Amino acid sequence: MKKEFEMSLIGELTYFLGFQIEQSSKGIYVSQTKYAKDLVKRFGMDGKSHARTPISTSVKLSTDMVENSVDQTMYLSMIGSLLYLTASRPDISFSVGVCVRFQANPKESHMIVVKRILRYTNLELAGYSDAD
Repeated sequence: MKKEFEMSLIGELTYFLGFQIEQSSKGIYVSQTKYAKDLVKRFGMDGKSHARTPISTSVKLSTDMVENSVDQTMYLSMIGSLLYLTASRPDISFSVGVCVRFQANPKESHMIVVKRILRYTNLELAGYSDAD
């Protein structure tokens, strides 16, 4: 590579595109903990209560026209950020996928679910596990 491209060694890779990279003799560990913390903080969910699951099993989301619409730009921003987080968090993939279906005309119930996913992410960041 050095023959083809001008390169310089600036140290061990530790953070790249929102991913934290930790290299050891046992292997390479990749996480998005810092990205997730920043995400929770950016949307004002860092002081909120935690959710034990990313989505309730009793929630039935629909395109209810009676319900009030929410800010579509904010909804899309939250969904896009959560989609990027699913690269290292398969536990939220299904829930985020459900919410993506309603990005054209998001309603209050959809925003509630997205905020719950963020609260769940906040639970994981706080160091809780299923055993707690």
